[in-house]
Amino acid sequence: MANMRDIKQRIQGTQKTSQITKAMHMVSASKLKKAEKTIKDYRPLTEKLEAILSRMFNEDPDLTHPFLNPREIKHSTFILITSDRGLAGPYNANVFKAFENYLDTHQYDRKRISVAAIGNKAFSFAKNKGYTLIQDAPIQVRDDFQFIDFQKLTDTFIKDYLAGRTDEIISVFNTFINTLSQEVSVKPLVPLAFNPDVDIDKAAAQVPIYDFEPSIKKALDTLLPNYVVNTLYGQVLEGKASEHASRMTAMKNATDNAEELIDSLTLTYNKARQDAITIELTDIIGGANAVN
Repeated sequence: MANMRDIKQRIQGTQKTSQITKAMHMVSASKLKKAEKTIKDYRPLTEKLEAILSRMFNEDPDLTHPFLNPREIKHSTFILITSDRGLAGPYNANVFKAFENYLDTHQYDRKRISVAAIGNKAFSFAKNKGYTLIQDAPIQVRDDFQFIDFQKLTDTFIKDYLAGRTDEIISVFNTFINTLSQEVSVKPLVPLAFNPDVDIDKAAAQVPIYDFEPSIKKALDTLLPNYVVNTLYGQVLEGKASEHASRMTAMKNATDNAEELIDSLTLTYNKARQDAITIELTDIIGGANAVN
């Protein structure tokens, strides 16, 4: 009977867990719809910025900017974009694995890199691994994440790059492909690997004439930092959609596994109950025969 009680308690505990994972799956599915729409609506903005930059470089091929000039790499800054919470399957682990694989593949000196953490999980990872952080507290990735949430961080690494304290800025994030597929990307953010021929025909068709005031150089000095910040913001949105998709899939799998376990435990419980009834009947019949 004690064994039956243990099995029944496990069934009840698993049922409660199943209810929680099912609710989390439904919540993530609801949030994913909004996050997916947000990132799909945002992608055309970065494409348009690239088109404008393409037009600028085609109008004046001699344009230069510190964000475009590669230099000797003495120090690197990595931006890790993760979630604030767990229970999202391999979402965060894949970012950390891609980051460390990139360091090993390109033979980085860990003493010559710093980490900018977007998300509590990235901050905890960098701190536990002993990486140099460029911030004192994590930047939380809320569902309604805004530019102002990471403005201080972007100002810091842009100033560090322009001042020569770091020589490249690389972001590591999840790119949202669809509900079942998210891919980790390691993308150099600065210096920009910019192709001056990107979408030039499309840009020319949409905007036949550009008039830059006060000059094309001044416009470039304003546009390039905005392009970097907007690109990073888009990567955060990509990560947010990927997080909800990964958590939805993980909770769906957890719910399915819980239901399978409940079925297995119920079968075991019924067998144990049947055995107990058989033993009781045997004892009753044996006692009756002894009396007779």
